Amino acid sequence: MQVIHQPAVADMFYPADPERLHDWMQQHLVTSADPSHPPRMLIVPHAGYRFSGDIAAQGYQLLTKGIFKRVVVLSPAHRVFVQGIAVPTRWDAEATPLGNILLDKPAIESLLALPEVIAATEAHRQEHAIEVQLPFLQHQLGDFKLIPIVVGVSQPESVANALDLLVDDETLVVVSTDLSHYLSQDIARQQDDDTIRQILQFHENLSGDQACGCYALNGALHWAHQQQLNIQLLAKCTSGDTCSDKSRVVGYAAFALY
Repeated sequence: MQVIHQPAVADMFYPADPERLHDWMQQHLVTSADPSHPPRMLIVPHAGYRFSGDIAAQGYQLLTKGIFKRVVVLSPAHRVFVQGIAVPTRWDAEATPLGNILLDKPAIESLLALPEVIAATEAHRQEHAIEVQLPFLQHQLGDFKLIPIVVGVSQPESVANALDLLVDDETLVVVSTDLSHYLSQDIARQQDDDTIRQILQFHENLSGDQACGCYALNGALHWAHQQQLNIQLLAKCTSGDTCSDKSRVVGYAAFALY
C-alpha cells in the first residue's frame, strides 16, 4: 500500500478546494512557454499565493505539459534544523488538492549514497516551501515524478553534487526561496535589488538575511554556473505591494535559467 503525505498548509497558503485552486491557476497563469526552449531551472518564492503567487507564476508559465518527466524541488528547512541535505523516505507520494504526485524513490535512494545527504522525513512533514510549488507544477506539467529535497546547512558543492546525480534533459530544477524578511518596504527593495544583482552574477555566498533558501540557492547557482546556464530575472515585488503593511515586508523574485 502506498503511503501518501498529506498537505500541511492547504487553505492557509493556497486554496484547499480543488475547483478553487484550479480556477486560481487558470486566472493567474498566462502560458508563455516555448516547448523547444524550456528553462532548466526556476527560482521562485514560497509565500502564500496572495502575497507571492503572481511572482511564482511568472516562472511557472514558462512550462507546458510533457516537457519534463521529473522535478527536483530544493527547499530551505523552516521547521526542523537540518545539517546537510535531507530527503524523505517514509512515504511514496505527495498529495495536493489537485491529486497525488509520485516520488522518484530510486533517485532518492541514490542520493543517500552521497555523504552530505541524510534521510530526514520530519524535515519534510510540514515544509511549506516545497508544498506550495506542487500545485503550480501539476497544473503546468501534468504527470511527473518528484524529488523533494530540504537543504540545510551545507556547502554549495554538496548541493551541486546532488544535482549532478539527478539532472538530465527530462528533469527540471525548482529552487524555492524568498528574499529579505521583515524590513520596511524601502529598505527591503534596496536590499533585494542588491541580492538580485548577486544572483544574476551567480554569487554563491548569499546569507539567510538575503534569502531564506540561501543554502539551496547557493548550491543551485554553483551548479548552474558550472553548466554555463544563462539566468533571467522575470519579476520581483514585496508583500507590501499586495497588502497595506509596509513596515515589515518580505521580498520575492522569480528567475529562469536556460
